[in-house]
Amino acid sequence: MRIVRGVKNFAERLPNPVLTLGNFDGVHLGHQAIFQKVVERAREIGGTSVAFTFEPHPLKVLAPERSPQLLNTFHGKMRLFECAGIELVICANFTRVFADQHPEDFARDVLHKQIGVKEVYVGYDYAFGKGREGSIESLKRMGTTYGFKVGIIEPVQVDGVVVSSSTARDLISNGRIAEAARLLGRNYTIEGEVVHGSHRGHELGFPTANLKTSNELIPAFGVYAVLARVEGRTLKGVASIGIRPTFDSGPVSVEVFLFEFHENLYGREMEVAFVERLRGEERFSGVDELVRQIRKDVQHAQEVLKFL
Repeated sequence: MRIVRGVKNFAERLPNPVLTLGNFDGVHLGHQAIFQKVVERAREIGGTSVAFTFEPHPLKVLAPERSPQLLNTFHGKMRLFECAGIELVICANFTRVFADQHPEDFARDVLHKQIGVKEVYVGYDYAFGKGREGSIESLKRMGTTYGFKVGIIEPVQVDGVVVSSSTARDLISNGRIAEAARLLGRNYTIEGEVVHGSHRGHELGFPTANLKTSNELIPAFGVYAVLARVEGRTLKGVASIGIRPTFDSGPVSVEVFLFEFHENLYGREMEVAFVERLRGEERFSGVDELVRQIRKDVQHAQEVLKFL
């Protein structure tokens, strides 16, 4: 998959581009349905599957106070785009100037003249352009004018709930990891570098990898059964998120104890997938009580992860 950063940096003619537009935070089942259609149609007409997206998130520019905690880092999102089969990503630099484009100007100058799209697919609630004036109906009219077909992907539901980034965000924020996974179509993950921490886990007999992450959305404080990926290997473990109240608290940390693993991980990149929340964060009376609980957490996590 190729990534072009900045609309002005795209200057080529693609064979029959089939394109979707959006931020796609979370790349959840609804987004995946759109990507599947784009990829299928590109194959059918001998074209190129294209995702047109934005960086940063539009609300970070237009209304920072309302900007959500994002489900993906940019690089994490790109990996998911590639897994979905997208061949080309055009990532616009989202500025106020870009936001002020009239929808007709965007459709004519970018979609038609610059990219030469043949087909555009968007979600059922899509809107674009200045003030979100560009509705699906107006996009269809522009498609008729500029020679591209517009298709609408209906909402995806799981257990009667419409899949959305905001719903997934709420579930993760409340520690409801398993429910969020059903909307995302995969376990929620965060990524980062393993850095030095307080080394308290080692002193307790459970050495942990302290993760420095740029992910904005961290699951609710607590203990989780997790799968960690390090340099292509998948390892089972238990993660603790919180402020360590037993030790008079501190900054929020993400610490991962990997089962039967003894290598030095400092400086390495790790991706942590949250499988199940085992319990909330607790304050214990002392080290002995904490160690007993950690042993129980490890046993519980091993049971959860037994067949994974």
